[in-house]
Amino acid sequence: MPELLSCWYVYILRCADDSLYTGVTTDTGRRVKEHNQNDRLGAKYTRVRRPVSLVYRESCNSRSEACKREAQIKALSRAAKLKLLQATADQ
Repeated sequence: MPELLSCWYVYILRCADDSLYTGVTTDTGRRVKEHNQNDRLGAKYTRVRRPVSLVYRESCNSRSEACKREAQIKALSRAAKLKLLQATADQ
């Protein structure tokens, strides 16, 4: 049986305190719901900063690629992250 290819995403959430959270997933809708509603599955960081909303999503070909891109985004300054968000909103 052929292996099913899943698309991975790196995503950015805007939290209620206006901070930004970056993560990776195969299902952004499910993941945002977990961040907002599930104390066990949502990230510790976002649990106390609810509600969160999805403000950026970028597709990647593999988990490895998504994790590398996540690390690149996390290394950016807040200003650079906001510029990334604005650039994608302008498209």
